[in-house]
Amino acid sequence: QVQLVESGGGLVQTGNSLALSCVASGLTFSRYTMGWYRRAPGKEREFVAAVSWDGGSTYYAKSVKGRFTISRDNANNTVYLQMNALNPEDTAVYYCAAGARWSLAVEGGMDYWGKGALVTVSS
Repeated sequence: QVQLVESGGGLVQTGNSLALSCVASGLTFSRYTMGWYRRAPGKEREFVAAVSWDGGSTYYAKSVKGRFTISRDNANNTVYLQMNALNPEDTAVYYCAAGARWSLAVEGGMDYWGKGALVTVSS
């Protein structure tokens, strides 16, 4: 059974940083593209960032590029999202996902999803 478990969410003030982690089990982690997505209150889920199976390629949504960094540790089946310069528009539930195809990551074509971690940014 595949499980993706996010951690690290919480409440932060505008301008501060927060780091999310996602530990995967039940799959061959190093074979999967990993991505982070978010759903803000009252909005559709949106793509945040993705990292290729070997960490060699990354891609970011325009809204977070330059502020967020995605990385992975294949030895520990973990993907990270470092979030800097947070603002209230970043408030959302953040989801970790694993997908077999890099080309589908931006549109959310992932195979497995975590349950999410809430990030709240106060003004």
